Amino acid sequence: MPKNTQVVLSRRERQILEILYRRGKASAADVRAGMADPPSYSAVRTLLGVLEEKGHVSHEAEGIKYVYSPTVPAGTARRSAMRHLIDTYFGGSAEQTVAALLDVSSTRLTPEDFDRMSAMIDKAKKEGR
Repeated sequence: MPKNTQVVLSRRERQILEILYRRGKASAADVRAGMADPPSYSAVRTLLGVLEEKGHVSHEAEGIKYVYSPTVPAGTARRSAMRHLIDTYFGGSAEQTVAALLDVSSTRLTPEDFDRMSAMIDKAKKEGR
């Protein structure tokens, strides 16, 4: 688990983590190659160091290079980010968060999307969450 699960990540840090989650592990050069409009190699190394300091990645030496991997599963990281978003922008209210999501995406949601979400809500009710 990251040292501080409420740490906000920059766009580039999130981009790097997304690459590491997709690949499982990668060198700085591999990460850079996977980035759209990548910064310099040195900047990628610096960002990986920042992510390591924040507790989001770790590294191991493979020959002469470091290979980085995420320290927590993607689902755990998503839940932590979502909790931060809900606490920061919606005062901790799941209801207000869902209302905002429905307002923003209602024109793009299909009837099947609504059915799946309704089933998730019903399941959560039955489980007492």
